[in-house]
Amino acid sequence: MRARRGDRMTINIQEHMAINVCPGPIRPIRQISDYFPRLGPGPEGGGRDFREAPARLAPLALAPPAALLGATTPEDGAEVDSYDSDDTTALGTLEFDLLYDQASCTLHCSILRAKGLKPMDFNGLADPYVKLHLLPGACKANKLKTKTQRNTLNPVWNEDLTYSGITDQDITHKVLRISVCDEDKLSHNEFIGEIRVPLRRLKPSQKKHFNICLERQVPLASPSSMSAALRGISCYLKELEQAEQGPGLLEERGRILLSLSYSSRRRGLLVGIVRCAHLAAMDVNGYSDPYVKTYLRPDVDKKSKHKTCVKKKTLNPEFNEDFFYEMELSTLATKTLEVTVWDYDIGKSNDFIGGVSLGPGARGEARKHWSDCLQQPDAALERWHTLTSELPPAAGALPSASA
Repeated sequence: MRARRGDRMTINIQEHMAINVCPGPIRPIRQISDYFPRLGPGPEGGGRDFREAPARLAPLALAPPAALLGATTPEDGAEVDSYDSDDTTALGTLEFDLLYDQASCTLHCSILRAKGLKPMDFNGLADPYVKLHLLPGACKANKLKTKTQRNTLNPVWNEDLTYSGITDQDITHKVLRISVCDEDKLSHNEFIGEIRVPLRRLKPSQKKHFNICLERQVPLASPSSMSAALRGISCYLKELEQAEQGPGLLEERGRILLSLSYSSRRRGLLVGIVRCAHLAAMDVNGYSDPYVKTYLRPDVDKKSKHKTCVKKKTLNPEFNEDFFYEMELSTLATKTLEVTVWDYDIGKSNDFIGGVSLGPGARGEARKHWSDCLQQPDAALERWHTLTSELPPAAGALPSASA
């Protein structure tokens, strides 16, 4: 139908709500009706013909064929980059290296650089930093963080972050979560994107290079939003899994690196408390104030107790303290070394974090470490051990604040 001059053209609702669905990101439309001609009085009547509209508001009918096929002009490209229009918009890429050193039980993470990060601040830039977490695991116990790079979307860090106490078992079932965030001094830091790398993709002593696009955070279902039936099923499956693994299953409370060496010259055992990693948090601030106690059982005279200093507000303390037990090698073969980690509290009983026993009655790595120490005098042997929630019988009575 041809419109007469002076008549107002009406547009039905279907045409008014039409959306440009050509391939590629959906660009924001400032006014959808501008895509359709509104023929008013012509140039003679002082009106504006639709063919005189700016190029950015031109109707689809006048768009070049390439635009309908999804090709973008330089103007279109600039518009797409300036808006976060849909879920396919890139959040940026992150380049990093991972190396698992099986001999030292360490995981080395080299955070190199990021490119094309999503702008998060009013100036069109961001203040990005990178956080690392090992999943599953306590958030604060294994969090590592880089420095913040100011006002950039292409930050370069070149920082090395190291996890200690990583075993072959961790490599088989843990996942490294790498998050890129924007630091805000006046408000909460903002999440930009993340990458999750299963550690089973790594081979011992072989550095692996990654250059991966960041992904949006997958929201987890809140326990409050779950129905009672789902919560019941979840608890049932958890109990069933524990039952299948056996009644001896104990809660893991962290790791401790111990050094054992029998000195044939001094005729005694040298115990080195090197460090702990990923300890359980015992205080309301999400940290602990850990220290380590050692006993050599049986202890008739009750003189075998040694204690390290207290490390404040940390879940990854480094002690580097040595204790010496003067004893013949034949007598030492009948002894058991008990190592316990505690959280120091002022004015109340200290909290037990975890412990491990090394001796002829121990199991697995604890027993092997003890036997290797007795069979290889004068050799310093360092091994990581898993702390469990099992309280040694002799330590069953909680100590006082001065213990």
